[in-house]
Amino acid sequence: MLFFLDRACLKVNDIDAVVFYEKPFLKFDRILNSTLKKYPDSEKYFNDTIKVWFRDKKFEVKERILGGLNIQEDKIHFVEHHKTHAASAFFCSPFAKSTIVTIDGVGEYETLTVSKGNGIEIEKVYSQKLPNSLGLFYTAFTAFLGFKINIGEYKLMGMSGFGKPLYKDLLRNFFELKSDGTFEIKQDCFNFLCPEKLPFNQNLINMIGRPRKPESSFDIGIQSDNPTSIQKMSCHYANIAASVQQVTEEVILHVVKNAVKRIGFSDVSMAGGVALNSLANGKLQKELKGRLYVHPAAGDSGGALGAALYFNHCIKKKPRYKELDNLYLGKEYSESEILKFLNEENITSYEKFSIIDDLLTKVAEKLSKGSVIGWFQGRFEWGPRALGARSIIADPSRKDIKSIVNEKIKFREPFRPFAPAVLAEKANDFFDIPEPYSFTCPEHFMLAIANVHREKRSIIPSVTHVDGTARVQLVQKRVNPLFYELIKKFEKIKGIPMLLNTSFNLRVKRRAYCKFTW
Repeated sequence: MLFFLDRACLKVNDIDAVVFYEKPFLKFDRILNSTLKKYPDSEKYFNDTIKVWFRDKKFEVKERILGGLNIQEDKIHFVEHHKTHAASAFFCSPFAKSTIVTIDGVGEYETLTVSKGNGIEIEKVYSQKLPNSLGLFYTAFTAFLGFKINIGEYKLMGMSGFGKPLYKDLLRNFFELKSDGTFEIKQDCFNFLCPEKLPFNQNLINMIGRPRKPESSFDIGIQSDNPTSIQKMSCHYANIAASVQQVTEEVILHVVKNAVKRIGFSDVSMAGGVALNSLANGKLQKELKGRLYVHPAAGDSGGALGAALYFNHCIKKKPRYKELDNLYLGKEYSESEILKFLNEENITSYEKFSIIDDLLTKVAEKLSKGSVIGWFQGRFEWGPRALGARSIIADPSRKDIKSIVNEKIKFREPFRPFAPAVLAEKANDFFDIPEPYSFTCPEHFMLAIANVHREKRSIIPSVTHVDGTARVQLVQKRVNPLFYELIKKFEKIKGIPMLLNTSFNLRVKRRAYCKFTW
């Protein structure tokens, strides 16, 4: 908050309202009700949850805001969680009217909402509540496959490309898809209401085998007549991941198609953590008759903006702003700050360029010769994707680059793919992406996966996943001119209008399971 006040040259007294992205006591009411339904088996869960709430001061949100900002109490407001998701999706979109779909693990009670967006109005038409949660279904299998819950879901998505959906019918049987666009999930194998450690139980293990150990080896390898035990288990877990992904895609399509039918608006705005499922988004775009907007910070990190927008438009009835088409909203560093850092760290082997074109030429030449570059410029990105402001970049045409970046720089699992950052006007030469491109389609924020044209896969092997897909970022000169010009320079040298793009994040080994509450 203080950063944004400083950036906008404002003071605390200039704030009209502070809006929080959920209602904590309503959320705690759900925890109490869930506990009562499972009592006495839920006693330990409840005791652990109480400790977390007191430790993290979740009962004292208003007091913490008052202490941090020294603002009047009547300026503090609370908005229900899924309303903030809906507002972030619709009011950041370019649509005057839209079907709004929010899907996540759980807010206070809700796991899914469908609303009608019209001008500055959002009208919730229907919703569903815990334990019927597609987000928690996906999270359960994230944990089953040995990944950190609420963090490692994208790893499941990456692993799915290596498998075959052999368990799809088995997992699909958990769901009852209803004609009204909602669904129910059989709870026999899951612990969604009061999870102490894991969101699944022994019944799931009996059904599909033991869970994958966190940090265990993953090796599909070259299929042979005599695969190793590691290769057998890797294939098994990849098949589970592929099955989970396909079932999830089917449920998302069911929800969104029926939402459009019931609301009557063909353009769709989406938010909530499940909306970050890039594979589903890519397929959804092809199925919809209208356009798709996915909020670029669709998870809870977008809740703050959604809460502010809901209050501003739905409550105060103020006119809408332009759509959100630029995510370079974070902090930037001046030349003097950078030089100070270099001097303090005794880094002397640097070169300063007075002409930007010279810098771009040198970087493009290094990339074309196999160098991996840390690209740091301008304001950093908001949301979960590196979009060319804080990115590791490389030549996508080199077969060895993927393993170099994964193993020597990022220290991450071999099944994790890399994204192509491609000039928007050249994207259709390589990828199956619907036209025309708007500044706010999912590919501009690296939020949808597309097929790589078969004849191009050997040309860009380091950004083509094992299943022939890529999570594309469309780069426009208007939005990020420096990154755009760098790709243009690289294209002149190699004839390829794109770069491999990944974040600065490094893989850190950690326990995959922990005590948690929804």
